[in-house]
Amino acid sequence: MSKGDRVNTAPLARMLTVSEVARLLHVHSNTVRQWSDRGSLKVYRLGYRRDRRFMPQDIDEFLTSNRYLN
Repeated sequence: MSKGDRVNTAPLARMLTVSEVARLLHVHSNTVRQWSDRGSLKVYRLGYRRDRRFMPQDIDEFLTSNRYLN
């Protein structure tokens, strides 16, 4: 990558943490982790520590496909 090249980090700025998703869904953080481990909730793993991040549109899709949470 040359000095003038820029990396688009805009999508990363909109990603949500486990705590933010838990707060939005009114569940415990461990529940969000379990859902992502099971594949029920799409998760992105970032960085060396493999932190979990979630896209808002994936949360919306999760809510519509799991009507029992609404």
